[in-house]
Amino acid sequence: MELKHVIPNMEKTFGTLEFAGEGKTEQRRVNGRMTVISRSFNLYSDIQRADDIVVILPASAGEKNFEVEEKVKLINPKIGTRGFTNYILSADDMVKA
Repeated sequence: MELKHVIPNMEKTFGTLEFAGEGKTEQRRVNGRMTVISRSFNLYSDIQRADDIVVILPASAGEKNFEVEEKVKLINPKIGTRGFTNYILSADDMVKA
């Protein structure tokens, strides 16, 4: 069986997460129009190094307008198989904690 992702214990692995800023927006051409596929955001953690945590949200989660260092919570977080050196998480959404 192929390992696709790991469901982390967020409190033990990352502690408190805070918004650190926007990352990249991935877009693709769909039916001749540029469409947002996903957005990435940088997060601070009181346990992990701040520059190692990125969360990628699907376009369906919408735009996020958090203040820097505002506490956030991830909805259905997963660590992809590349997450063993840098934490690259995916989640269904991100909300105020």
